[in-house]
Amino acid sequence: MWHLFRAQLQHLPTLTKEVMVEQDLDSFATLVYLVSRLRAQDGCPWDREQTHASIKPFLVEEAYEVVQALDREEPAKLCEELGDLLLQIVLHAQIAAEAEEFDIGQVLSSINTKIIRRHPHVFGELEVKDAREVLLSWEKLKQEERGEGVSILSSVPDNMPALAYSQALQQRAARVGFDWKELKGVLEKLTEELEELEQAKDQQQRVCEFGDILFALANAARWLEVDLEAALRQANQRFRDRFAYMEQACQRRGVPIQELSLEQLDELWEEAKRKV
Repeated sequence: MWHLFRAQLQHLPTLTKEVMVEQDLDSFATLVYLVSRLRAQDGCPWDREQTHASIKPFLVEEAYEVVQALDREEPAKLCEELGDLLLQIVLHAQIAAEAEEFDIGQVLSSINTKIIRRHPHVFGELEVKDAREVLLSWEKLKQEERGEGVSILSSVPDNMPALAYSQALQQRAARVGFDWKELKGVLEKLTEELEELEQAKDQQQRVCEFGDILFALANAARWLEVDLEAALRQANQRFRDRFAYMEQACQRRGVPIQELSLEQLDELWEEAKRKV
């Protein structure tokens, strides 16, 4: 398949701009060509200056914009943001190709090979009964890839948002059986951590116990199949929208919000909850 893709890439530079715009905008090869063209000597000065490090923030930003489109259930926006994210991937691959490190073909080959290798129950002869057995098989295969003595937690990126990182750590540990037997135990642990926070004697202990509470909350969310990051983003958005309603209500009524008493603010907050 890759040899066909390479042939398509070789053909693209000979196409006129008009033909490419009219016929090849839905082609992955066109995107690869366009990015290479931007990076060419007579391409875009800004794109030519970029490095892996300089565009790293954009990769993270585009990923978050994809997540936002998913949270808001906006298919058209999701389509656009996936394109922006794909551009970042192809740009990183182009920069690597120029440094003779790897190219987009190797990226595709790597992920295709990995998909096939990690799904022997689909592309091989392994038989599994359910999703649980799939995860067990997957973890066994990943352990073989990591090699002896390498932790199953080592591949979890430690620069993930802390709450998402907590859930990821717990999910990996649960795959090998290190987990509570039922949700009740998770909730009891959460109650225990809250009590320990109340008993904390200094700031260092409070920080430690508060972290344990958040970790226990992440575990409870995992058990309830709640994406903690998504849940918190939604809660943040609700607070933002409701507080904005309070500010707008104060403007309409000609009353500065900072002059309201706590009781008046509470009343306005309840009004905002009913309206927003």
